[in-house]
Amino acid sequence: MKLIRFGEFGKEKPGVMIEGKRYDASGFGEDYNEQFFENDGLTRLAAWLESNQGTLAEVAEDVRLGSCVARPSKIVCIGLNFADHARETGAAIPQEPIIFFKSTTALSGPNDDIIIPRNSVKTDWEVELAFVIGKKAQYVDESEALDYVAGYCLHNDVSEREFQIERGGNWSKGKGCDTFAPMGPFLATQDEIEDINNLKMWLTVNGKTFQNSNTDQLIFKIPTLVSYLSQFMTLLPGDIISTGTPPGVGLGFNPPIYLKEGDVVELGIENLGSSKQVAKNWSRN
Repeated sequence: MKLIRFGEFGKEKPGVMIEGKRYDASGFGEDYNEQFFENDGLTRLAAWLESNQGTLAEVAEDVRLGSCVARPSKIVCIGLNFADHARETGAAIPQEPIIFFKSTTALSGPNDDIIIPRNSVKTDWEVELAFVIGKKAQYVDESEALDYVAGYCLHNDVSEREFQIERGGNWSKGKGCDTFAPMGPFLATQDEIEDINNLKMWLTVNGKTFQNSNTDQLIFKIPTLVSYLSQFMTLLPGDIISTGTPPGVGLGFNPPIYLKEGDVVELGIENLGSSKQVAKNWSRN
């Protein structure tokens, strides 16, 4: 299945994508949140779709898509998980996964604007493969790790490099700004993806390609990440884990290249769709 959420920000409804078309699944009666995944929602949704597929209302292409998962308990990110990206930033290749968090208020729809924060001069892009936890995970063995994965989605790990690197403290202050986690367009369940370790991934800014890689370049694969993270924290159903970005971020150029108002960022991962964001300067509403 491919799960979508659509409608006005904060009032999204659940839906599904079938053969490239969007359908309203609000009749199922549940959003795609922690309770949905915890209570075997994917199995129940599949059965509901089997019974109701012919009666589903189509959702127009011009209707906004929201994040494919409702606000999770946490968004956990992995830093420097591509060797070439570590080298371009001048960092050592990690011996263990580097962990940081994005705020849940950073979550946005796949085609929503990126809001450049007030006083920001170094807002950057990062195409990433993310996955969603399907059931409570504590001290998981790698051999069983994929049993805890509900599915996969596209993520732009937008980053403010001055906040992240030059302001002291934790990376998260440059990662968790509003709109810094565009997620989707859809969540693909595991059966939709033949080989998660061999998917092309790319990102362009104003039509120019900056990132062009493959998930086969990940240093720490998904089973390792599930097992590793579960040694330090309980992963709850609906939690999002983002696996890291390949080389080609703005920080890696000499001189660096950062987003400015009006820039158009487009990104995608093979079989996980694409998204498009326009950079806008922050203004008081």
